[in-house]
Amino acid sequence: MSKKLVAITGASSGIGKALAMLFASKGHPVLLMARRIEILNALPIKEKVTANVDVTNFEQVQTAINNAEAVYGPIDLMINNAGIMPLDNYVDQSLKDKYDTIDVNVKGVINGMDAVLKQMIKNQTGTIVNISSIAGRYTSNAHSIYNGAKSAVNAITEQARKENAHNNIRFILIEPGMVDTNLLNLTSEGEILNSYNKAKKSLNGGLTPEQVADVIAYAYELPQSVNLKEILLTHTKQVV
Repeated sequence: MSKKLVAITGASSGIGKALAMLFASKGHPVLLMARRIEILNALPIKEKVTANVDVTNFEQVQTAINNAEAVYGPIDLMINNAGIMPLDNYVDQSLKDKYDTIDVNVKGVINGMDAVLKQMIKNQTGTIVNISSIAGRYTSNAHSIYNGAKSAVNAITEQARKENAHNNIRFILIEPGMVDTNLLNLTSEGEILNSYNKAKKSLNGGLTPEQVADVIAYAYELPQSVNLKEILLTHTKQVV
């Protein structure tokens, strides 16, 4: 018999894709949500539901969840992983990039939480993992809006956790440092890219998506009565 259903946003690459493969290998059916559904469909996972989802659209998120739950039962683990990271100095960054960063990184997390939380409260069990960043704790050059978005995720997660502890629902905040993903694809400013890539190279690329996925799986597989509320993880050589 399959294990409980796991839902993942941003599942087409990076940490999300690593999570999809890991939880599927552990026997969980998975709901995989992303804008590039062709990549999701191609993943060698038997028990899966895939959905073309823009996380800023609540109805798309909710429909995908309803469809998956009709097949595999209630979602026990919701991982709000989708995110973007266009970097630039504040004064130079376009309003579009600023607003997109807030919409995907903050509203996307809110939509994922809202789509599952009431049912989890009804069931008196469940786990919500919100992928934040070390940028939610420490500001850095060219990260101002990204810093703000991830700080918002931290605060939202912390207070939602407090309000729902009595409902036996775990909120786990994951704050990775540099990870070897394609998050920089939306950054075009040469000097900022060079500086970031130089720092990343000094860490041998940083953490791998699989390492982050392993940490998340470890936290989830602990008994429901044990909550690793906040996990800040980086390559050992990363200073901040």
